[in-house]
Amino acid sequence: MRTGPIPDDVDDDDDVPRKGKVVTTTGGWPEPPPILLDELIAEVLLRIPARYLVRLRNSVCSSWRTLISSSQFAKDHLRRSMAVDPALTHPLMAYYSRAYIYPTVGVFSVRSVMENPPHEPTKVVPYEGRRYRLIIGSCNGLLCLHDEEREDDLTHRAMLWNPCTGFTSQPLEIGGLFSICGFGYDHVNDKYKLFAVVDKKSGESVTRMFTFGPKTTWRTIQDFPHNLCDDDSRGHMVHVEGLFVSGTGTLNWLLHGYLSFVWVISLDLVRETYCQFSLPSKDSDDDHEVEPELGILRDCLAVCYETKKTHWTVWLMKDYGVPQSWTKLAIIPHHPLLVRRPRGKALWPIYMLGNVLLALAPSGKFCLCNLNDGSIDFPNIDSSGDGMPRHRPLTQHSCLRGFHLYHESIVSPFHFGLPSCSSEMRLINQSL
Repeated sequence: MRTGPIPDDVDDDDDVPRKGKVVTTTGGWPEPPPILLDELIAEVLLRIPARYLVRLRNSVCSSWRTLISSSQFAKDHLRRSMAVDPALTHPLMAYYSRAYIYPTVGVFSVRSVMENPPHEPTKVVPYEGRRYRLIIGSCNGLLCLHDEEREDDLTHRAMLWNPCTGFTSQPLEIGGLFSICGFGYDHVNDKYKLFAVVDKKSGESVTRMFTFGPKTTWRTIQDFPHNLCDDDSRGHMVHVEGLFVSGTGTLNWLLHGYLSFVWVISLDLVRETYCQFSLPSKDSDDDHEVEPELGILRDCLAVCYETKKTHWTVWLMKDYGVPQSWTKLAIIPHHPLLVRRPRGKALWPIYMLGNVLLALAPSGKFCLCNLNDGSIDFPNIDSSGDGMPRHRPLTQHSCLRGFHLYHESIVSPFHFGLPSCSSEMRLINQSL
């Protein structure tokens, strides 16, 4: 191959520049259309995980900051993280104290719990609020919290909070006390909704659907098809907070009967109507007093039973709402450190990474169940700085705390018109 300088006898009209001349794109390569450049910038930013976008937002140019802060970008990033690249959003566990009035919410990384070696603890990061709050549910990176306005006033308030962005909405007056509730997303109408059976001061109970927006509204809907006060043979509700299943637009409650049957009450947030469907049948020799546990695994509704007093069985509902689609996922043998006597609840399936299942055992211990080889490990979670000193360390026991899994996003209350602030919940430690 010939090498060396470009000869001087190249014609002036040729595209090859002469030796010694400066090469420019003026009159040569066309400038890219601005719309294309903007699309490329957006495409690059959409590939950045939510937590890093939040850090970038205050250190980039104004046009990028405007893009990152827009509601459409938040929706596009959420859609991409759910459908294309789950690495863009980190699964996190948030919890609060059910026993003591601590104004803190603890958060730890689920991926760290599942990937860290035993000698490397996963640290809990505390968020401190202005008052004690409970968690109703989570959806698209938002946690729905509730509290009592005043100790002498029997009324609850609800508030949306994104721990990743730090933004919270102004508290919403409920007009009574929650008895049954749930928080989720109406994907057809692009609305975030709070469902509540509200017990009013007068003693009356009303069933309401709150829709968050610039002017948050509520309307009375059909009564919930189960009354917590009815002590009948139809069984009881395992948890009063409904479990939101993304992609279906539904809230789900598990009802457990002592006569060998269980079923799910489902609320469609789009139509605002109820339906019921059955769970897998139990064996006749199972202990029917042990409550099953609902969860979400691989974007499917999941349930875990105790079976024959020797193991737990985890099922997945492959086709939502179709009982025939229940598929057995795993059988997990009892372990001395997982079983609680007397038995009251089954294993709670929380999250799957590959073939490893993170679960909360009836004994109160978090555990990692390898579905390939059947091994069970116990993660190292350092909760010493969670602001709840009267609780035992999470590595030992998780009792008297309420846990909710959520995924990071940049969706914030102001994206759908809610007045917001960033000072209601304060991050105490930046190590997460």
